[in-house]
Amino acid sequence: MKISIITLFPGMFKGPFAKSIIKRAIDKKIVEVKLINLRTFGIGKHKLVDDTPYGGGKGMVLRVDVLENAIESAKNKKLDKNKQKIILLSAKGKTFNQKIAKRYSNLKHLILICGHYEGFDERIKEYIDEEISIGDFILTGGEIPAMLIADSVLRLVKGVIKDGSLENESFSPLLEYPQYTKPQVYKNGQVPKILLSGNHQEIKKWRNTQSLKITSKLRPDLIKNN
Repeated sequence: MKISIITLFPGMFKGPFAKSIIKRAIDKKIVEVKLINLRTFGIGKHKLVDDTPYGGGKGMVLRVDVLENAIESAKNKKLDKNKQKIILLSAKGKTFNQKIAKRYSNLKHLILICGHYEGFDERIKEYIDEEISIGDFILTGGEIPAMLIADSVLRLVKGVIKDGSLENESFSPLLEYPQYTKPQVYKNGQVPKILLSGNHQEIKKWRNTQSLKITSKLRPDLIKNN
């Protein structure tokens, strides 16, 4: 799978994709991450990517022509539309979640567009497939959301994480059950006896019960939606 990220600040991505699991997956060529500098497609001598908003107002708006040129350069023209999606990272978008991450992980190519300044020219929506938000708060740009989405999607690609490691994770569909490791006793806290019993059938039941209990208390909406 390939993720292309259109951004004004490609240098921000050096850390997140240069360590740990994602870095190993890139080195093994299981996944690919391409950073596309929006400034490359800027207008004129100064490579302008934005301009003042029609109708007045503060700030600058990213130009639709610059954005479309960047999107066209990122596209794989050989891929069917159902294998390639163009995502605008926007506060107006649908809230990102694990279901969306799984859907994206089945694509061949995902293009993420990072915003900045006062947003995008509205006409950019003619050239994208979806708008996605990571929550009801405002950031200085779309780079951090792009990192989060890329990480959550790439880890689901077959071969990135060992088989079986993705089972029973939170949001699949419930929150995860409590986990314990050594020491068996720490101050006033002890590992539940059932986990020491060796009875895997009973342990599985206990874990399922705990997942349901935790989800009911903390995120009842997950149960309603499933």
